[in-house]
Formats: sequence, C-alpha cells, structure tokens
Amino acid sequence: MIIGYARVSTQDQNLSMQLDALNAQGCTRIFQEKASGAKADRPELTKLLEHVREGDTVVVWKLDRLGRSLTHLVQLVTELETKNVGLISLNDPVDTTTAQGRLVFRIFASLAEFERELIRERTNAGLQSARRRGQRLGRPGGLSKSAQDKAMIAESLYREAKHSVEGIAQHIGISKSTLYRYLRSRGVDVGI
Repeated sequence: MIIGYARVSTQDQNLSMQLDALNAQGCTRIFQEKASGAKADRPELTKLLEHVREGDTVVVWKLDRLGRSLTHLVQLVTELETKNVGLISLNDPVDTTTAQGRLVFRIFASLAEFERELIRERTNAGLQSARRRGQRLGRPGGLSKSAQDKAMIAESLYREAKHSVEGIAQHIGISKSTLYRYLRSRGVDVGI
C-alpha cells in the first residue's frame, strides 16, 4: 500500500500542491496535517506510523514535511525500516525502497551524526577554555533588580499575614513556586 503524508506549517497555507503530487504517485491513503514542523505532537504523523504495515511505502512531497530535524527524520526512517516500510520523497533523492536510496539516506544520517559530534567537541573545547581562563559559567546567581523588587513586595505582603499565598502570587504576577523562592532569598522561613 502506498501511503502519503502531507503537512503545512500554518492554517493559512494550502495542502493542494502536495495532495496533487501524492495522488499522482498513487497514494491510496493520505494523512494530512496543519502543524509546525518543530512541533513534537503531530497526531496525523502518529496515526500514519501506527497505520503502516510491512511492505507499505510512505510518500512525502519533501523530507522537511516529515521530520522536525535531521535527527528526528533519521529516527522516523529507522522506525519505518524496522517495520519493513519504505520511504519515498518526491523532491529529494531519497527512496529507501531501493539500495541506492538507502545508501543516500545513510550518508545523510552519517553526516548529521558527524555534525552533532563536531558541535559537541567545539562546545566542550570552548567550555574547557573558559574554565581555564577562570570564567564563571552558567546563569548568574541571585535575582535580577526587578525580581528583587518583587521579592521585597512579596515579603512585606507575606509578613502582614492578611493575604493567602495564592493571592500574593496573583497580585505580584508570579507563580507560587517563584513566590516561595523569592521569600527564601529574603531569608523568610516559609511554611512555619
């Protein structure tokens, strides 16, 4: 069975060009989605992955319609391969139903892994260099000026004991956990 997957990023965009190409390719079923590519939760893609069976082929207009990133795309293709499901991209040189297509895809995957490893090495080298120079890494400690002001107001309201914790947090525009953090930073024993 040939199964299509079409996706556009916004509600304003139109799926018709992809649908025409997928229908011309002979797709018997097409899963359609209007969701950002960066979005992890794509219900139609999940349905497609649950629907495919051994011997099926998934067809997409372009690979970027399928995966959020090259890493995600490699994961999806690996999942399809374990189910003996092929993948064809109409506008990329990928057809995992052929030996050449699998080779091209594995080269892409190897390059992506190589790139990730290079980034990791550069990041670690930069961090080690900064540490050798005595640079302090990470977020600066303490509260910003704005947070200090809110902490002072929170302490004053909390010590009055006229307002609930929820009421103070809502009045200041912060969450309860942030309120407790602010109070602790001011040396207030919370919950006693």
